[in-house]
Amino acid sequence: MKTKKLDFIEIDYTGKIKETDKIFDLTSEKEAKNNNVFQENHEYKPVIICLGKQDLIKGLDDFLIGKETNNDYTIEISSENGFGNKKQELIKLVPTTIFKKENIQPFPGLQVNLNGMVATIKTVSGGRTLVDFNHPLSGKDLIYNVKINKIITDLKEKVESILKQITKDFKLEIKEKEVIIEANIDPKIEKEIKDRIPELTKVTIKNSKTKQ
Repeated sequence: MKTKKLDFIEIDYTGKIKETDKIFDLTSEKEAKNNNVFQENHEYKPVIICLGKQDLIKGLDDFLIGKETNNDYTIEISSENGFGNKKQELIKLVPTTIFKKENIQPFPGLQVNLNGMVATIKTVSGGRTLVDFNHPLSGKDLIYNVKINKIITDLKEKVESILKQITKDFKLEIKEKEVIIEANIDPKIEKEIKDRIPELTKVTIKNSKTKQ
């Protein structure tokens, strides 16, 4: 069966940097251990995504539309369709004192969080530090090995896959094509769920947080 836009699919994948063949993301615990990239606190399992909604990088999302299930695919993705090209304006000089106030000793290669943005230290010179706010994989061509395990057809499983990206604390009830969700989440999620699952006639969120 071929996939189409707005299908929910379960996939396994391994993502590598083309230039170095270095693995940066994968879903298989066995493969992680075999390649010495296993992380104890990481949960390895297949992921469920909604095609056409950019749950993945654009190049991979586009590629998976119109493909057969139970097949393995290898795709090369350019930086433009991956994590983007590097933007020079996102490489900035900042005072080194900013890091010292946070008890951080900056050094080249260190990844930090500044003002809610992940950044990488490029150089440290005197009282100034060169910081790159581009995504760590920007400017990199990528290779993905992907297997489409199945197309998800169960309504409950579809809704759960959306909610689990936001919170683990929710209750879900489905009556025919109506969904009732008890969770402390933004009511705007109602529209997102209906956009992704158009066969639903009604989505109701109870006990949701109100806008401040």
